[in-house]
Amino acid sequence: MDEGIARQLRDWAAEYNDPAYFTEDPIAFPTRFARWMGEGRACLQDVEVAAIFAAHFAWGRRAMIVRDCERLFDEMQWRPFDYVMAGDWRNDASSIHRTVKWSEVASICSRLKDFYSTGKSLEELGIEGIRTGIFGQKEDRKAPNKKINMMRRWMVRKDGKVDLGLWRNSDPADLLIPLDVHVWQMATELGLTSRKQKDIVTVKEITDFLGEVFPSDPCKGDFALFGYGVTHA
Repeated sequence: MDEGIARQLRDWAAEYNDPAYFTEDPIAFPTRFARWMGEGRACLQDVEVAAIFAAHFAWGRRAMIVRDCERLFDEMQWRPFDYVMAGDWRNDASSIHRTVKWSEVASICSRLKDFYSTGKSLEELGIEGIRTGIFGQKEDRKAPNKKINMMRRWMVRKDGKVDLGLWRNSDPADLLIPLDVHVWQMATELGLTSRKQKDIVTVKEITDFLGEVFPSDPCKGDFALFGYGVTHA
């Protein structure tokens, strides 16, 4: 490993693993419900539902993502778990976020309701369970599952800064990097990968490299790659 690159990654991670960079970011929504959970005004399931939808909407400009998450949670009256379990979901063909329609939101809510009717926490499902059982996507062993890996980073990492650390039966060492265009570009520039395919093989290659830099916590490197890539785009 190039120690200069490793040192640069550690420096960037230390700088960008800071709530100041994430006030206008999808994680702001599960963070809000996590804070309310600490105040007795929300439950773990509120945080999980917020995280599912914030991650699902996490493509495009961050201002647009935040705007449309606000619209969604307004519709839910800021009680996402109650909204899911009530079963009276908005279900029409108009757009809520880019190509995501309200009917798609309703389908996800339906699958969440089915899960929560017997399950306690989405932590039980793992990556493939969330992909197929909540988002309703086909199984794909090559898929990078960026949104799910991002959500899992939010819920599992527990350094008390940006991520929430509410899923305590999962090990941060097992997390995979959420591979978006910023992460891939920065990883390529730094020589962490030479692969052009944005698939699970590339995800694991980058994650393995970051695991050497951040032992037992590879997704701390997400702050270095994503944070620097976004703020210097």
